[in-house]
Amino acid sequence: MLVWEERLYLRGQKLPPPPLLHTGPPPLAHEHTGSPQQEAPITMKKSDNYLPVTGKEKNTDVDLVNTKSRSNESIPLKNLYADDAPLYIQQGPYFSDGQRRIDYVLVYPIQKPSSIRRQSSKFSDNSFMQRIRRSFSTKNSRAPLQPKEDPEIAAQEQQADYHEDDKRIMREDFEKKLLETGLELEKDEESKIPGMGFLKIHAPWNILCREAEFMKLKMPTKKVYDVKQGSNVVEKVRLFIHKVTAPLHPKVDANRLQSIKPLSHPFTREKQHLFDLSDRDQFFDSKTRSSIVYEVVKRTKCTRAKYSMGITSLLANSVYLSGYPLHDGDIEGVNAEPNDRKLLYEEWACYSVFYKYQPIGLIRKYFGEKVGLYFAWLGVYTQMLIPAAIIGVIVFLYGCATVDENIPSMEICDERNNITMCPLCDRVCSYWKLETACGTARASHLFDNPATVFFSIFMALWAVLFMEHWKRRQMRLNYVWDLTGFGEEEQEEHKVSNDLTEDHNRAEYEFRVMKKMGKKEHKTKDKKVKLTCTDRLPAYLTTVVMMAFLIVVTFAIVFGVILYRISIKAALHMSTYPAARANIRATVKTTAAIINLIIIIILDEVYAAIARWLTILEVPKTDKSFEERLIFKTFILKFVNAFTPIVYLAFFRGRLVGRPGNYLYVIGSYRMEECAHAGCLMELCIQLCITMLGKQLIQNNLFEIGIPKLKKLLRRRKSELDSKEEEELNRTMQRYEKDHFLGPFVGISPEYMEMIIQFGMVTLFVASFPLAPLFALLNNIIEIRLDAKKFVKELRRPIAVKAKDIGIWYNLLRGLSKVAVIVNAFVISFTSDFIPRLVYQYKYSSDGTMHGFVNHTLSFFNVTDFQPGTEPLDSMHLGYKVEVCRYKDYREPPWSSIPYELSKDFWAILAVRLAFVIVFQNVVMLMSDFVDWLIPDIPKDISLQMHKEKILMVELFMKEEQGKRLAALDNYSQDKCTYSSSDNQSLPQPRSRPASHIN
Repeated sequence: MLVWEERLYLRGQKLPPPPLLHTGPPPLAHEHTGSPQQEAPITMKKSDNYLPVTGKEKNTDVDLVNTKSRSNESIPLKNLYADDAPLYIQQGPYFSDGQRRIDYVLVYPIQKPSSIRRQSSKFSDNSFMQRIRRSFSTKNSRAPLQPKEDPEIAAQEQQADYHEDDKRIMREDFEKKLLETGLELEKDEESKIPGMGFLKIHAPWNILCREAEFMKLKMPTKKVYDVKQGSNVVEKVRLFIHKVTAPLHPKVDANRLQSIKPLSHPFTREKQHLFDLSDRDQFFDSKTRSSIVYEVVKRTKCTRAKYSMGITSLLANSVYLSGYPLHDGDIEGVNAEPNDRKLLYEEWACYSVFYKYQPIGLIRKYFGEKVGLYFAWLGVYTQMLIPAAIIGVIVFLYGCATVDENIPSMEICDERNNITMCPLCDRVCSYWKLETACGTARASHLFDNPATVFFSIFMALWAVLFMEHWKRRQMRLNYVWDLTGFGEEEQEEHKVSNDLTEDHNRAEYEFRVMKKMGKKEHKTKDKKVKLTCTDRLPAYLTTVVMMAFLIVVTFAIVFGVILYRISIKAALHMSTYPAARANIRATVKTTAAIINLIIIIILDEVYAAIARWLTILEVPKTDKSFEERLIFKTFILKFVNAFTPIVYLAFFRGRLVGRPGNYLYVIGSYRMEECAHAGCLMELCIQLCITMLGKQLIQNNLFEIGIPKLKKLLRRRKSELDSKEEEELNRTMQRYEKDHFLGPFVGISPEYMEMIIQFGMVTLFVASFPLAPLFALLNNIIEIRLDAKKFVKELRRPIAVKAKDIGIWYNLLRGLSKVAVIVNAFVISFTSDFIPRLVYQYKYSSDGTMHGFVNHTLSFFNVTDFQPGTEPLDSMHLGYKVEVCRYKDYREPPWSSIPYELSKDFWAILAVRLAFVIVFQNVVMLMSDFVDWLIPDIPKDISLQMHKEKILMVELFMKEEQGKRLAALDNYSQDKCTYSSSDNQSLPQPRSRPASHIN
């Protein structure tokens, strides 16, 4: 046993003795009894400290066998390292006995002695197995173990590792407390991952029952009832639709129509007879078992430190490196057994099944209600995008079909009009002909046409219908998933229990409370110490100042892009290359939009990190509070970052320009840019298109696909194993070792956030970009499968969290849908030419048509009124001398008594624009409220089924109580009869008189 004895010597340090282990629960590891030909399994105590054993002392094998009686924390060494172990023991999510399931795993570091640390870092399966075989071949050796290091060096190493010893003591204390709760533990410090130890946790049946009763988990009872959705006609229609769409449904049992449903009731040990306990291993599924164990782990405290530390504090202080439940099994390979994870991968996470519905029931069963609700919401959102995308494409095609009939664009493209426009910039820009803007005018009509108004109204109603449809879908899921009782009462009781036990406090909060308790003024034992607003005031001030600063930074960056557009436009006009001068507008618009996209993507990552830092500074008490504050900050920063350039193009560009001869300048000689004659709607459309497509393709999809692939490639390049050795190592690794290499689960808030920003892109400025729903639909089809693959294959399995709704995200969606109505009203009214065209057609047109509209929108300017130094250098660019040029605005001509002042037409159009905003907003919101009132939040069939379930539950308990009373009466009658017969036997019987005395 050379290798094993050397390991014992290196562990032989003078450390405090380990805590006594609880003897009530089952042992830490299962003891195997070998065959008669095999030797007795050698056990060692992982948490104890051993001294070197010499050959002159007692028999080594006897001492090792006797160590079993010293501690329950014994691990069968032979079972851990046996080569002929069954496959399910090595790779299945079970203890060494192959029977007890691993419900949760805690990973901790193993401090290596310096002699081991100086060895080669290469770790191959062959060398590992050779060391194991060598250890077993030398098991009976009596040779004394000689230290390979100088004792002084070892003492110095002990001093350097003192902090690691403290962590080990804290782990021992924490594991002792886990044992006292009734959990069963097993350690593996000889895993395939060097320097990592794994603590496997299993909850026996009695602990599962106790915690399920404490958590009030609803479990199915033996009582079942028929599920009918609506009347017979509705039922037939539903069945017909289900048969027609059968190819679109995944091949998952959890997704099929259920005609019967079991009654569910909070689990209690007193009423176990109500539940179907025929198969105890399957009664609590793996998701429920992991959540139960995690609740126990969160309540457990380590008291060996200066202050009480929960699992969050232990993880934050690297006492444990990570903790996670295990996946059910492998998803690829010949030996992969059927499991829910593999089924999810085949029927949900593959791109080949993109056209199918999601198996929401199986997703909830495997990942929990919170993750299931996210994917259900994403599925509903994607389905609702289909009609929006179809209508958007129709609006776009309508613009394409009517572009040749659009009179304003025809007038702009007509060379016979010979309209000379004023220069677009000072000095270097010259006069230009209006027909050169023909392409921009025709392209603007594709998005700025009468159908746009209809589409804006449709999208406002679509948002309301989407919210109502989701509420109904959510209620149906709550009924199917037995979440109807998961309401305020349960949350209040759970909150009270949390306040009493403080099991949900974050590690940073506990650390700050500990520091506060260390101060002299807070050393009173009878007063409970907590952080107040005064303690958090510096953090709150920092948050407010930092958020305001970041918003100002965003505005400054947008202003920098504006200066870029102004300067690059002037530079291109000065260029001598004909190609550069030919497409100045397209070049400036496209490059500026791409720069905005790059800045948005970079700032998104920076702002997310800053938002997390600010939230950490505030030291929220619970994880829920931390998540809500983080969501609020991240949403504000990302929303401002994404929509500030768009808001500028929609509402500010071209309105702060001035007029020829009196332009508005910024930072010296930079003249504010103006819109093209067809308006800024085309530039707004380009910005929206590039931003939306870029964020979806680069930030959402490319990053999520490329970064994991890049990390995997770098890990392979750093590894010294070739592909065959790596495949062999992966085949022999156990389930918890494989899951350790997966990425940690960081929550679903990033997934929600990108979808909320997309929802804003789809609804807020849809009047300027009708194709936005189509692009969102195509992105979401890929996004669903991409997220599914990430959850199933790339990430560790999350702890199942119960939730009956999507929380704060619903309020954000509802707020965006309300704001979208106002924004689209202003886009139609002020950004597009819809209102000027309408006013001209019905007030100024002589024949009721749009002929003459372009000339009506152009004002006159006398070129002699240019300010000195701003007139064009090349005034003969057009071949003749220009005396009067035109510009787009409603102003008095230079020959008027009030030259260049705003005309009456401007004020008339402005009044109509404001009136349109008010009418549009109120009409659309009134229609939205009517639709909201018309559609009930709870489907009628679900309401009836919930009522029926309550009646059946009452009948079940009434029948149970009646049975108890009858049983009690029967027992009472039997006892009474027994008591009467026994009394009669005990009474003295009358004697019979002799016959002689009768006479």
